[in-house]
Amino acid sequence: MTQDHNSKTAAPDDAGLDNDGLDNDGPALDGPGLADFLPDTSNGYIAKAGAPLENPAGQADPVAVEDALKSVHDPEIPVNIYDLGLIYDVERRQNGDVYVTMSLTAPGCPVAGEMPGQVARALAAVDGVGEVSVELVWSPPWTPERMSDDARLALDF
Repeated sequence: MTQDHNSKTAAPDDAGLDNDGLDNDGPALDGPGLADFLPDTSNGYIAKAGAPLENPAGQADPVAVEDALKSVHDPEIPVNIYDLGLIYDVERRQNGDVYVTMSLTAPGCPVAGEMPGQVARALAAVDGVGEVSVELVWSPPWTPERMSDDARLALDF
C-alpha cells in the first residue's frame, strides 16, 4: 500500500483497502466462514483410517509404511512429507495398527485440517496395516534441520 507518511490517507490506487490489503470496509458477510468447517488444530488433531485386522500377522512392513508416507506431498512444497521431516514418529504395533505423530511447517498451514487424514488413508491402504491414527503435534516445532538431504537438494537448502 502506498501511503503518504504525513497523512493517514491511502494513495488513490489503494482506495478502500486496509493495511492488510483487503477490502474490509464493505458489508460483513453473513454465515459461517471457512474456519467453521475445518477441525480445530490449535492443540493438535488426530485423524483415523483403516480397521482392525481380523488375523494380524504382526507389525506392518517398515518399507511399505515408509513408501506410503513418501507418497503424501504438501501441495505447496514439491517434496514428500517424509523427506520434509514432518513425520516425527511411526509406531508399528503387533496387531498391524500404526500410530504416527507428525507436524506441519507452520501452525497456520492451510492443509492442517486435511494432511493428517491424507497420511492416515495412505497408510491404511498398505497391506498388513489395520487401524491408523495420525496425530498432528506442534511441539517440538518443525524446523528445516529436520529435512532429509534429498529434500534439501530439491529445495536448494
